Amino acid sequence: MSTAPAGYRMIEVPEYRKDEFLQVDQLAFAFEPDAETAAQVPLTLDWSRTMAVETEAGLLAAVHASFPFTLPVPGAVVACAGLTWVGARPDQRRRGLLSAMIDTHFERALGRGEPVSALFAAEPAIYGRFGYGSAADNLRLVVPRGAALRDVQGSGALTVRFEPLDRSIHVPLVQAVHAAAGNGRPGWIRRDTALLQERHLADPPAWRDGGEPLRVVTVLAGDLPRAYALLRRKEVGGDGASRTKVLVREVAALDAASAHRLWSVLLDLDLTATVETGMLAVDDELMHLLVDPRASVPKVSDNLWVRLLDVPAALSARRYSAPIDVVLDVRDSRLPMNAGRWRLATGAQGPDGAWPAQVTSTDRPADLDVDVRELGASYLGGRSLAALGRAGLVTEHYAGVLQGVATAFGWPLAPVCSWMF
Repeated sequence: MSTAPAGYRMIEVPEYRKDEFLQVDQLAFAFEPDAETAAQVPLTLDWSRTMAVETEAGLLAAVHASFPFTLPVPGAVVACAGLTWVGARPDQRRRGLLSAMIDTHFERALGRGEPVSALFAAEPAIYGRFGYGSAADNLRLVVPRGAALRDVQGSGALTVRFEPLDRSIHVPLVQAVHAAAGNGRPGWIRRDTALLQERHLADPPAWRDGGEPLRVVTVLAGDLPRAYALLRRKEVGGDGASRTKVLVREVAALDAASAHRLWSVLLDLDLTATVETGMLAVDDELMHLLVDPRASVPKVSDNLWVRLLDVPAALSARRYSAPIDVVLDVRDSRLPMNAGRWRLATGAQGPDGAWPAQVTSTDRPADLDVDVRELGASYLGGRSLAALGRAGLVTEHYAGVLQGVATAFGWPLAPVCSWMF
C-alpha cells in the first residue's frame, strides 16, 4: 500500500474541492484562466480518478489524475491509465510528494486492471526515473504556401467544405473521423467521452493569440466525411502583406486520397504564406506526398511516454512483427513484481501477418537484460531495442539475439497520439 511522506496523506479529491485542486495546478504551471475561458472550456476530470496529497492542516499540496484510456498497441488495444494534471505547489516541492503520487497511481491502475500507463511529459527528465520510456515522437512542419504534392488517384473527385466551427456539427464529425483514422496506428488514443470531445474543440478568445476563430475544413465523398482539419489563420507583422500563417491544430484522414485533398487545400489558401502543422506521426502521409520535403522546416519532439505496470500482461497484449522465443531479464526498482526473467514466446502467425505471444516467468538463462523503462520505450513499436542496445541501455547475452528481438518489437506504422491530455 503506497503511503505519503510524514505530515501528509493521500486523498481522493471530491468534486466539491474542485477549486482547491485547480489552484494547485495553476500555481504549479504558472497560469490562471480568465472567467470567459473557464466558462468555455469543460473540465474533463474523472473525480473517481482525481487524487491529491494533503497536509495535516487540510491544504492540497500536490495533485494528479488519470483517464481510463484504451491504448492502441501493435496489432491490438490495451487498457491504459493516462496520467495527467500532475503538479505540486511551489512551496511544497522536494518533499517526496511526486514519488508518493506515482506509487499511488501505479497501485490504483493495477487495481483497476490497467497494465500500462501513458503520459505527455511536461519535463522529459522527470518520468524516466519512474520507469516511463519515451515511446513515440511527433513531427511538426512549417510548409510554404503552394508546396507541390504528388498526385493521388481519387483526390480530385472529393469535395471540400470550409466553415466556422460549430460544435453541434463538428464534435460528432471530428470524433467519428478521428477514431477511424487511427486504425492500425499505435498510440492513437481516442477521445471517447463527451467532455474530452467538447474540450478538444474549445476555442476561447484567450487561446487565439490574435488569430481568427477556429475553422474546420472537411473533405467529403458525397455526404460522407473522409478527412478534417482544425485550423486558424493569423497575420504576422500586421502590415497587410501576404504574411498570414495557417495554424493547424489537428488533421485526420481516412485514406490517401482524402489526405491529399485536405493538404491540397491547406497549402493553397489565399493571402497566406506558411502552414504550421499540428502533431503528426513521423511517417505521416504529408511527408511522402511533398514533392520537395526540403522546403519544409521540421521539428521532432517526444510524444507519448509509456510505463509497463504489469510486464507479462502488457507484453502478452500486443502482437509482434516476427516470431521470437526469448528470455528477458527485466529490472524494475519501483514495481518488484515485474523484476526477473520472463519468457516471451510467439505462437502461430495470424491473418493480419503478426504474431501473438505468451509471457511466462522462467528459470531459463536470460537472452537480454533490459530495464522496464526501455521496454516501455519499445512497447509501441517506434523505438528500436537494437538502437537502445547501441546506446548501452539493453544488453544481449549472445550475438544476434538483439536484432531478432528488435525486429519482432518493431511495427510498420510509427506511433503517435494526435492530441495532448
